[in-house]
Amino acid sequence: MLSFLKENYRWIGGGFLLTYFSSFGQTFFIASSVAEWQAQFGLSHGGFGALYFMATLGSALLLPFVGRLVDIIPEHKVIAVVVPILALASLMAAFASSLIMLTLAIFLLRLFGQGMMTHIALTATGRWFAAQRGRAVSLVVMGHQGGEATLPLAFVAVGMAFGWQAGWIAGSIAMLLVALPLGVWAYRVPRLPKGQSEKTATKVREWTRNEVLKDPIFWLILTGTLAPPFIGTTIFFHQDYLTTLREWPPQLFAQGLSVMAITTVTCALLNGAIIDRYGAKSVLPFFLLPLSAACFAVAFSDSAPTLFFFMFLLGISYGISATLFGALWPEIYGTKHLGAIRSVIVSAMVLATAIGPGITGALIDYGIDLPSQLFALGGYCLLTALSMATASLILRRRARKEAAGLEAIL
Repeated sequence: MLSFLKENYRWIGGGFLLTYFSSFGQTFFIASSVAEWQAQFGLSHGGFGALYFMATLGSALLLPFVGRLVDIIPEHKVIAVVVPILALASLMAAFASSLIMLTLAIFLLRLFGQGMMTHIALTATGRWFAAQRGRAVSLVVMGHQGGEATLPLAFVAVGMAFGWQAGWIAGSIAMLLVALPLGVWAYRVPRLPKGQSEKTATKVREWTRNEVLKDPIFWLILTGTLAPPFIGTTIFFHQDYLTTLREWPPQLFAQGLSVMAITTVTCALLNGAIIDRYGAKSVLPFFLLPLSAACFAVAFSDSAPTLFFFMFLLGISYGISATLFGALWPEIYGTKHLGAIRSVIVSAMVLATAIGPGITGALIDYGIDLPSQLFALGGYCLLTALSMATASLILRRRARKEAAGLEAIL
């Protein structure tokens, strides 16, 4: 691992930096200011959920068009545009004086934070690594967990000292002084595969985005891909509601995020090694099982340790899925059109994070509490895990046929 990092620190570090600073567009960070925005604009849970849904829906619809830029423009030039816009959005979030301005701020945070920052990092990593793709992705996605473990606590500390708006201002400054110059430097030089292992990595057919959208297996896998962001976003968004409902101390959720971050990092690293050895398709049937157990745990228990158990299980599922879906798509569909293909996937994931708070917030307003909703989501994860097992079998059979066809051509 150390030799791998020594040889590839530039690209691994750059990807980590992008995923870390994507946190400013992630729900867990935006949720830190929901109470202040609700008080400022007189919004209910459902009202803010609707606003959040509209802003996130807009970013999801635009992402397939913006996301394909990484196929035609060098990554460092895309970063040079994305990071300043994200910094501007953070300032808008701090000083929003109307619902229109707040909606625009969240739209930009979601599109350029959660969407493009992560999209650039995982697309470049998937394209620049082959035989060691699982290991590379597992290290890059650790930026998400680094953000989850540190930024909410830092935001609270800054907010207590200088007011909640200062947290957004500090984030904007950090993006311009740290993420922008280092991100551009790291990605200015594309990585070229080195070593025999990269050259002999399994070859796959290069699918176009239109071909992928016509592939039934793509849509089947997508039903599982969207479950972690949907459920995780729902929990993060309604953290104040859930802790009040269960009578948990307010600081318990922040402590639980640290448990989730540690677990996610550990599982991501382990899964990266497994993927490099056995392939991403072999892991596909298992990533939803811990998530299902997590949902059932919160649905049936209101004890404080349940939250830590939930975060532990969520971390397992997050760790597996983060590495899995960074490696799976290039393994199935190739790397030539990976930016365009991933833009559709990331758009769908962003849409799932919009639908989650919107639907669950409305259901809460109608009297269906979150634990009851999580019970249903746990059942969905169990059923979808069976679909993932089916997809895994079909993909492995198809890969053998494609490999045989490519060998015949060569």
